[in-house]
Amino acid sequence: MRLCSVLAALLLVSLGLSACGKNYYFAGRALPPSGILNRVLLACQISGRGQLFLVDGLYDVRHNYNNTVASFPISGYTATSLPITVQNLPAEQVGVVFSISDGSLSTVNYATETATTLLAPPATNVVASSVFTSSNRQYIVAAQQQLHEIEMYDASTAPTTFLLNLPGVYRVSVNPAGTIALAFVQNSDTVYSVVHLTSAQQQAAAALPPSQNGGRFYDGAEDCEPQNLPQYCVFAVDTSAAPVDRPIRTVFSPDGSSAYVIDCGPECGGQTAGLTQIPLTGTALNPGTTGPAGIALKTSTFIPVPGGATDALFNGNTLYVAGQQLVPADQLFTGMLSVVNITNNSVSAPIPISDGTHSRMVLADDDTLWIGSSSCQGGERYRMAQNGSTNSYGCMTMVNTDTNTVTTIESYKGDGTGIAAVTGLHKVYTAEGGQVYIYGTTAGAALDNTNVTVAGTVVDVAYMDAPDDSDNTWY
Repeated sequence: MRLCSVLAALLLVSLGLSACGKNYYFAGRALPPSGILNRVLLACQISGRGQLFLVDGLYDVRHNYNNTVASFPISGYTATSLPITVQNLPAEQVGVVFSISDGSLSTVNYATETATTLLAPPATNVVASSVFTSSNRQYIVAAQQQLHEIEMYDASTAPTTFLLNLPGVYRVSVNPAGTIALAFVQNSDTVYSVVHLTSAQQQAAAALPPSQNGGRFYDGAEDCEPQNLPQYCVFAVDTSAAPVDRPIRTVFSPDGSSAYVIDCGPECGGQTAGLTQIPLTGTALNPGTTGPAGIALKTSTFIPVPGGATDALFNGNTLYVAGQQLVPADQLFTGMLSVVNITNNSVSAPIPISDGTHSRMVLADDDTLWIGSSSCQGGERYRMAQNGSTNSYGCMTMVNTDTNTVTTIESYKGDGTGIAAVTGLHKVYTAEGGQVYIYGTTAGAALDNTNVTVAGTVVDVAYMDAPDDSDNTWY
């Protein structure tokens, strides 16, 4: 009798929602066409063609619950595009997929489970080395390293794309709102800011050539485009107060008040790994404009991180920094995690993690932090294994953030190119060595992945039904 009552109540709720014209499952999100409520998006390369499809993260299967639908591909994705990264924006019900084959950007509408082209392949046929979009897709910033250009896409202007000259540019970072865009030049100790000029500044910049403008702000620009009436400029960030050392990317504080530049240091041929803080308040920002606004950014503090720094992730006032530390005896690097308290800039003793270049970090259930790297078989752990050590040297690490101890370093399966925290279900999906793996977060044990494996190369994964945008390793 109780079961019948529950079923009847559920039926009434379902009918009530349908009567309103749409079904919802949480946070006002529409029930997707697949009917799956815990979707994991897989970005795959199969026989030279790209494919996006979703799997059920609750049951860990590619089909529906009664196996009447064999798979759920994302329709509308251009098969000639080879996906390489997914910028996961579940709060906006969107995923932005970057193609390594043609440089195009596609958006996956999580509500309709369809894909559309956001930014067409460039006419130059030169693929960007780094690209990010604001959460509203109003602004896209890409580094065109081969062309020595920053490509700035602004949906509010015509023409919508501006090409800014910056020799050697190879990476960019953009905050979620699209109000700060920073660019990095390979093997350089300079950070650059992309700035959208106000109307008054545009007129002033066009009025006089730089040699005659009396030292106005645009005199120090690396480039301004279009030159007849500049709308965007590139400026070097003032590092006189605190240095940068081979900067490679930026993380932004949760309150948006600071940018923390990740200084790669010795891993990238520099001297000292660390974090360089850039305040994003007051006179540093360009008033009265939309889009990138870092008109006069200045560094304030340099925090050395002995363990190395190539990736970082905020959790409140704690910043987890992953990188590699040089082992002088054999001149190999070994993976380390450092915990930084940004209220007092204290740094913990380095915690050993997987070797390799770290580029994926995400927080998951059970107070766990998951870290992925590439080329982990080229470091100190692999050398030790070759000499008889039983230590694992895989590219995926699980850390307990309560105790700041490493729980698991997985066996070697290949580069760790994607991590998706399936929050609430105590598991993560990973892309390692081109295949999908599943782990439980309570002990880090591998779960059965038989029904989600693919005959191709899986390059990234994303939890489409995460509660917010923090479940995102490509930022």
